[in-house]
Amino acid sequence: MPETLSPVDRRILAALQRNGRMSNVELANEVGLSPSPCLRRVRLLEERGVIDRYVAVLNPASVGLGLTVFARIWFKTQDAETTNQFAETVRKFPEVAECYLTTGECDAIMRIVTTDLHAYWRFQSDYLMRIPSVQSVKTDVPMETIKRSFELPV
Repeated sequence: MPETLSPVDRRILAALQRNGRMSNVELANEVGLSPSPCLRRVRLLEERGVIDRYVAVLNPASVGLGLTVFARIWFKTQDAETTNQFAETVRKFPEVAECYLTTGECDAIMRIVTTDLHAYWRFQSDYLMRIPSVQSVKTDVPMETIKRSFELPV
């Protein structure tokens, strides 16, 4: 069941999504609270699991990961054992930044980051295609990033 969030909680979440390193005093000023109540609200949002974690968002190219691809995956069968085995295997691959089981044309979609096209080809042939449940993989290579955001519209 979705959390019921007050307008102040939503302002806190929006501000922290833009800058998770801001101090509590800066956050309190931005959302119109004094520091103590602001910190209590943030702690409560963390305890309730609304704030899942804090991370640093890296520029992929600056750490040598200049290629992002989207791989569409088709399974050999669609039973629970197949999807569980696939999920367990995929979670171990650091190249897989995101993976979703889907409805529609394919069974899963992944966002994969690697150094270049050759490195992706090796990853696909050495790892993805060797997952027993995988029947086929179709890869889409984006030409340009139009928008990249990690902020949710709270």
